[in-house]
Amino acid sequence: MAETSNEMRALVCVEPDRIEIRRAPRPEDRPGHIRLKVEAIGICGTDYHIYKGQQPYLSYPRTMGHELAARAMEDSSDGRIARGDLVVVNPYMTCGTCHACTIGKPNCCENIGVLGVHRDGGMCEEIVIPEGNAYPATDLEPRAAAMVEFLAIGAHGVRRSRLAEGSTALIVGAGPIGAGAALFAQIAGAKVTVRDTSAERLALVQNILPDATCETVDEAGDQSFDTVFDATGNINAMNAGLKFVAHGGAYVLLSVVKGDLNFADPEFHKRETTLIASRNALKADFEHVVDCMARGLVPIDAFATHRTTLDDAVTDLPKWSEDRGSVVKALIHV
Repeated sequence: MAETSNEMRALVCVEPDRIEIRRAPRPEDRPGHIRLKVEAIGICGTDYHIYKGQQPYLSYPRTMGHELAARAMEDSSDGRIARGDLVVVNPYMTCGTCHACTIGKPNCCENIGVLGVHRDGGMCEEIVIPEGNAYPATDLEPRAAAMVEFLAIGAHGVRRSRLAEGSTALIVGAGPIGAGAALFAQIAGAKVTVRDTSAERLALVQNILPDATCETVDEAGDQSFDTVFDATGNINAMNAGLKFVAHGGAYVLLSVVKGDLNFADPEFHKRETTLIASRNALKADFEHVVDCMARGLVPIDAFATHRTTLDDAVTDLPKWSEDRGSVVKALIHV
């Protein structure tokens, strides 16, 4: 099909196990929105799940992508963003009127719609989003800005935990979210231990956090920790994690899975455990990650292990979906 001014390329998951480049209409202008040229996209575990047909409540075909760095194609109406500025996209589209939104928690909006999941996302050339969902990232390069969203999820969990400087923290699960939580727990001043069943994944985290203790689950002892973060995505691990929480400690669940949490109430109560669910991230978390990146506190090269282009992602994304043990973060450069 010949290219016209109102068309763009988009990487579309047509159905499970089938992705392709398609021509798509460029998004229309909308009041209160800003047009962005997509520069880089992080591939999330959710994207792999969509490709494999494992994401519930999703309709196909779907343009994936919610970890986005983009350049403004126009000035924002409030003067925060100028044409050409690099921005980070907050992909959580919220209603602004539900109880969560009105108390300052749009990250758990009752009517939330996530780009690339509930609606078409950013694996394309242009997007139009609400101005308030674009955050300036002028001190970053595109590949760093494309990693802000997934790192903000771990940073949000650490902030919610009220982790104290000098305390101990255990992160169970050495995937990207766990690695991000471990990094921001360390930035907050905790002594960090990371556990996983995979020695390969732990080696990747050790490269990101040389000062952290990384150990397989089989190597773990009976030490307790002031704060325990679960990032496994495994209900059995989530139910088992309470035993590692010190008396007076907190248990933070970054993972969300189908299933029931089951704790022995005497164990839960004798510790006076604080149980915290952590979902998505807030603007303050995005800004904290951007600031830490600009200050050189985030090892960008260690996180950004793989890269591809929009065209090559047709073959690379399926390949990486079968080999996630060697991937921390893969990035698509548009």
